[in-house]
Amino acid sequence: MFVPSHYRISDDRWHRRIVDGHPLATFTTNGPAMPWASRIPALVAPGQPDSGPLTGTEMFGHLNRANPHWKSLADGTHARLMFDGPGGFVTPAVYPSEPSSPTWNFAAVHVCGRIRLIHDTEETLQVVRWTAERLEDRFGAGWDQASSVGYFRRIVPGVGAFRLTVDSVEALFKLSQEKPADVRESVIRHYEADETGAGRPIAHLMREAGMGDADGSPGCPF
Repeated sequence: MFVPSHYRISDDRWHRRIVDGHPLATFTTNGPAMPWASRIPALVAPGQPDSGPLTGTEMFGHLNRANPHWKSLADGTHARLMFDGPGGFVTPAVYPSEPSSPTWNFAAVHVCGRIRLIHDTEETLQVVRWTAERLEDRFGAGWDQASSVGYFRRIVPGVGAFRLTVDSVEALFKLSQEKPADVRESVIRHYEADETGAGRPIAHLMREAGMGDADGSPGCPF
């Protein structure tokens, strides 16, 4: 991923914020004519550090064994997991002068590494159960999976799970850093005024990153 220097962020806390908060990733590997790509939940594996660099950590992922992408995989395959954080269109109407051009603000984190396929049925079941538990804990409503474990066992033969050891991380946080503080504030307020609510996540991210009225806030990573 091409990351211009003014959109680069090296603070590991912000990498994890996107990976942990937006775990539906695009999983890509090389294919015969074009890359394979599948949308899958991908999470830092249990027992791994819950803070610090992602490099060197292990992640879990799983997909349907009927997916031709799964059938193309082998131990040692180089893979990329692409996590998309919040984003939103920036209209030139928020800028104080012309000429200007529209753009899109967003945050994205890519982790790259090699995979190891999980062949053991019980280990695959553990991945499915742990993934469901972790996602329920973060985004659910207190559902208890205990009564569904038998169902999990019936479907797990159709699940292909893998581990990915992270070799490198690429992060791009495009939050109008190149604009003056008053323009950034105008962008944020436009997002906040979006009646659909779609702009609020990127507005919140920009404020937390110190992109509003002030030139930065305590802990600002830029």
